[in-house]
Amino acid sequence: MTTKEDESVEDVIPSLPEETEGLPAEETSSDSLSKPDKPAEGDARNWYVIHCYSGYENKVRKNLEQRIETMNMKDKIFDVVIPTQEEIEVRDGKRRTVERHVFPGYVLVNMILEEESWFVVRNTPGVTGFVGMGDDPTPLRPEEVQSILRRMEDEAPTYRVTYKPGDRVRIVDGPFNDFRGTVDEINMERSKIRVMVNFFGRETPVELDFLQVEKS
Repeated sequence: MTTKEDESVEDVIPSLPEETEGLPAEETSSDSLSKPDKPAEGDARNWYVIHCYSGYENKVRKNLEQRIETMNMKDKIFDVVIPTQEEIEVRDGKRRTVERHVFPGYVLVNMILEEESWFVVRNTPGVTGFVGMGDDPTPLRPEEVQSILRRMEDEAPTYRVTYKPGDRVRIVDGPFNDFRGTVDEINMERSKIRVMVNFFGRETPVELDFLQVEKS
């Protein structure tokens, strides 16, 4: 089965730059940032991809939204989006819903690309560059945008569990409540786990929901 972890960001967004190394994003100096040779022709809005340090996506979005407001760029920069997907984390028999970034280190911006709007985005604290060929930001094609938005809207939440095959767990619900056993198999598609428990001296497989077990 192909999961989100199996898919790379290159499957949807081509020609991405490599992860930038060095100082934390907040300490990146704008003095060393170069401008594009010329602004894009026309005034049509497009979606562009900007790169930042992984883990700084929310901070970059907040910084950029503040700059759009204070620098009166609402007529040039319209939306700042971080593609996310709901993930259900199961830990110690408890369920917690979190948002996982689909493309860590990347943020989408809907904008009219001109020298002024480029400058506002490129010099936002935490932004390390636009995705594109050389110094020219490359807009996403409409089908790429639709693919990303569909992924965010239509797909069911994924599960993340804290145990793996071979781990010892305790059953906390159902007929085998308080039994202990070993994880034999985890079925992410069905949200089920198979645990081998010792029942009357024999190893017996028991199929359970994720919430029915916790690590012992």
